[in-house]
Amino acid sequence: MITDERISAFINSLDCGNTEFLNEIEDECRRTNVPVIRTQMQSLLKFLLAVNRPQKILEVGTAIGFSALLMSEYAPDGCHITTIEKYEKRIPLAKENFRRAGREDVITLLEGDASEILKGLTESYDFIFMDAAKGQYIHFLPDILRLLGAGGLLVSDNVLQDGDIIESRFAVTRRNRTIHARMRDYLYELKHNRQLETVILPVGDGVTVSVKLDA
Repeated sequence: MITDERISAFINSLDCGNTEFLNEIEDECRRTNVPVIRTQMQSLLKFLLAVNRPQKILEVGTAIGFSALLMSEYAPDGCHITTIEKYEKRIPLAKENFRRAGREDVITLLEGDASEILKGLTESYDFIFMDAAKGQYIHFLPDILRLLGAGGLLVSDNVLQDGDIIESRFAVTRRNRTIHARMRDYLYELKHNRQLETVILPVGDGVTVSVKLDA
């Protein structure tokens, strides 16, 4: 928790909630320890979708489909979502959730390693949501910038690592040092890249919102 728990609880208590089906999937994620975006992050996504009104969304990291379905629920009519997932055990669950929600026509699931799939994509996207392996964000970024259209939004979740991002690399466990260093590099690049204007927000486990400036 990177913000005061009482403040977070109060903010969450004001949330309007989601559809019954989304609540069902979120509960399933929590029961089975599948990562799912936090309530405040859900609210931020809904707000950004209302502001940006994208027609093409790219998501990196599907899990079992909760965030893709959330975005499909709150994106404008006609919006198409492309989402990438490599974990073989989660792919069938995501596909089934898309089928049950009747969203197979608006959500396309690409199976495989995002680093390879991103290189093969050529479309321009209005909105990109990064929620995959945190140590890979910095490696995905060149292709992400290529695929993000001018005026488009890049939203990256879980960037503050439960507050560990502010610690010295020697203060984090050895197994997390590589991710820690790469996330620091990612945040520095987002804030200093001349193609982007980026804000870092202490929402959920930390999120960045970047807009791609006109060329």
